[in-house]
Amino acid sequence: MNKKDIKILLVDDEPDILEIVGYNLSAEGYQVITADNGIKAVKKAKKEKPHLIILDVMMPEMDGIEACEAIRKVPELSSTIITFLTARGEDYSQVAGFDAGADDYITKPIKPKVLISKVKALLRRLKSEDTNQSVIKIGKLTINRDEYKIILGNEEIILPRKEFELLSLLASKPGKVFKRENILDRVWGNEVVVGGRTIDVHIRKLREKIGDDSFKTVKGVGYKFVE
Repeated sequence: MNKKDIKILLVDDEPDILEIVGYNLSAEGYQVITADNGIKAVKKAKKEKPHLIILDVMMPEMDGIEACEAIRKVPELSSTIITFLTARGEDYSQVAGFDAGADDYITKPIKPKVLISKVKALLRRLKSEDTNQSVIKIGKLTINRDEYKIILGNEEIILPRKEFELLSLLASKPGKVFKRENILDRVWGNEVVVGGRTIDVHIRKLREKIGDDSFKTVKGVGYKFVE
């Protein structure tokens, strides 16, 4: 998909953020639609069907959490990627955002280069959602699901089944935060009764084998794979 075909809905009640962030996204080649409150955001999302929504949390009339919940109830927008804008240290807003159906969050103040990098990472998920990938390539890491093989650089890494499945899940959508309950359901299913500590142990082992910087803990929510 070309950049010019990608629609991004930017929602914030601060004119400066709409102008600066909107300018940087437009300069990168994306179609940018803006809204300055949650009610307008929901209306424009239904009309424009954007690929990505960047949504501020604190807004008048309808806040970002409520807007996200409303958007997630629209079937046509089920695959739309939603990321929140949150002030530094707003752990509660981040957790509430994930519970409302958000995929990720971007921390204010926003640096243009970091923003563009983040947006590119988020939009890469569109490709992985459109195709059922049997091979995932991220930097020096290659995951071959069919052959049950991991290659890091020029080295083959042997992983136990659950570590392989956990890595495959997280790496299938780089940057997406997977909630603990979703990880347990998709990796362990109904096989055994396990707790959150089981995930922590497997993540620790993956960090030792794949690299500590590849995995990020989102406090109170879950984990994500970082490129």
